[in-house]
Amino acid sequence: MDSHRVHASPIITGLPSSERPPRLESADEPLAREQVKPKPTRPAAFPKSKIKILLLDGVHQNAVDMFLKEGYQVETHLKISEADLIAKARDVHAIGVRSRSQINQRVLDAAERLLAVGCFCIGTDQTDLMAAEKQGVSVFNAPFSNTRSVAEMIIAEIICLARQLCDRSMELHRGKWNKLSKNCWELRGKVLGLVGYGHVGSQVSVLAESMGMQVIYYDTVSKLPLGNANPVDSLEDLLKRSDFVSLHVPLTPQTENMMGSAEIAQMKQGAYLLNASRGTVVDIPALASALRSGHLGGAAVDVFPSEPANNADGWISELQGCPNTILTPHIGGSTEEAQGKIGVEVAAKIIKLINSG
Repeated sequence: MDSHRVHASPIITGLPSSERPPRLESADEPLAREQVKPKPTRPAAFPKSKIKILLLDGVHQNAVDMFLKEGYQVETHLKISEADLIAKARDVHAIGVRSRSQINQRVLDAAERLLAVGCFCIGTDQTDLMAAEKQGVSVFNAPFSNTRSVAEMIIAEIICLARQLCDRSMELHRGKWNKLSKNCWELRGKVLGLVGYGHVGSQVSVLAESMGMQVIYYDTVSKLPLGNANPVDSLEDLLKRSDFVSLHVPLTPQTENMMGSAEIAQMKQGAYLLNASRGTVVDIPALASALRSGHLGGAAVDVFPSEPANNADGWISELQGCPNTILTPHIGGSTEEAQGKIGVEVAAKIIKLINSG
């Protein structure tokens, strides 16, 4: 720490004790005692210019700009190996990630000065929360900022599945003209079953109703329905009644493979399954089998049990080549609007912690 006084910067109380100046009574506090003591010398503040922020996975420029405006040092990497991440984590005060880089026990053990991990996304699956808690590292995320983006994608996929638009498009790209109406449907009057009625599920509910769909939902927690949506008592009841089933659940031991062979078999003949929640929620081989057999009329999957570390890596799945199946590379929240809002929300939380504790 520099020994000279820096009166222009506020005292940063969120730093580790090894780098935090000793706290003294503020000269601005009203004195409760009758005897007036000389005003103490204000301790030297830890310069903001020495705060180091490491941002990975293409965190939005909004966040970068906010950190730079505070005077922090900011280093960005689109992709990084775990070994390099561990090396760089040793002297940083905050790390920001999206869904690619993993902040595990090894990274946290190396990050001796770390105050915060910013998950610039809805969830915190990429961070070892228990290890972070034990080491006193705060973890921030943005649970609401990309809700609309995910909900709009689900509605778009429902329309595409109902009309088999993606298959027709691919056929034309290959030079095949295949005009047909068999097994193509309007959405009006169809039943949409939402498994999970949280931030995203409830927004999908509102949008679907505006298109004339009937909405039912199942959630383990009692939720106030929006519009004319109705709760059902069990997952089995929802699966049997729905023309479209859309999954919006968190990653927990209870939701792992919650849609397996038995559950998929309970769905209507020709129904559609959509998953933009967590990759481990659906048994992928079971889904592929139901699609190839014709039991399901189609599916849209945005998340997978195993996802590439970067765009240059290859990817293989049993779902490739299945009829009327939309596969997207975890882009539910990948819009300019969503990423911009996430950048602002998470960066603001980290800045508040560093500057004010």
